[in-house]
Amino acid sequence: MSRRLTAEFLGTFWLVLIGCGSAVLAAAFPDDANATGIGLFGVSAAFGLAVVTMAYAVGHLSGGHFNPAVSLGLLLARRLPARDFLPYVVTQVVAATAAAAVLYAVASGKAGFSASESGFAANGYGEHSPGGYSLAAGLLAEVVLTAFFVLVILGSTDRRAPQGFAPLAIGLALVAIHLVGIPVTNTSVNPARSTGQALFVGGWALTQLWAFWVAPLVGAAVAGLAYRGLTGDTGTTAASREGQPVEKARSDAADATVDLTAPEAQQAARGRD
Repeated sequence: MSRRLTAEFLGTFWLVLIGCGSAVLAAAFPDDANATGIGLFGVSAAFGLAVVTMAYAVGHLSGGHFNPAVSLGLLLARRLPARDFLPYVVTQVVAATAAAAVLYAVASGKAGFSASESGFAANGYGEHSPGGYSLAAGLLAEVVLTAFFVLVILGSTDRRAPQGFAPLAIGLALVAIHLVGIPVTNTSVNPARSTGQALFVGGWALTQLWAFWVAPLVGAAVAGLAYRGLTGDTGTTAASREGQPVEKARSDAADATVDLTAPEAQQAARGRD
């Protein structure tokens, strides 16, 4: 467990540092009046690249969740034991806050920087939405985008999916999600990421933070339950060799206890499919 939580800390830290860092430091560099920075596409790509790199680096240790909503979706899809859910979430929030602290320290090195005035890549709706979108629009976007994000994760890490490509699919999905969601809410789909930034902005960001816990968790719950119905899995078989925090799982087909991390077991599972 200590190794898995360390992996989750590192992955979440990197995601927030690179993703939110790109928005705070590079999106409109050198300045808003004469912006030649990476812009919306660059920030979206940064989030996706952060997930891809850490999913390959430490995803095999912890499952590469880096997100409380993902952990909830995997819990409901019976990919994560219930006893592991709270430690994962706490670790993710702590890591996101630590990354936000590092980013705040770096950004404060520029004269005149203010987290509250700049927004510090915090998520918001209404007057704090980048595009002025309402609370209802923000909630709907976050629910739907998170649901599809978790669906991509569940599908790409299924034992029947092509092996080794899951991080790419997940990273590309996160890029697409940010391309759509940044104008609406600055894109959360990750309560930990939202919490870390809001703590340093304070005020309105903390007041609106509830929305960026509720909507992603609802979307993740829908995806986690829907995927089980879509595939017909009862949840007794670990559906992925990547990130399964169990050493043994029950076979749906043979009703026998097998080690799904063993190559012969994986080959047999594919044969049954």
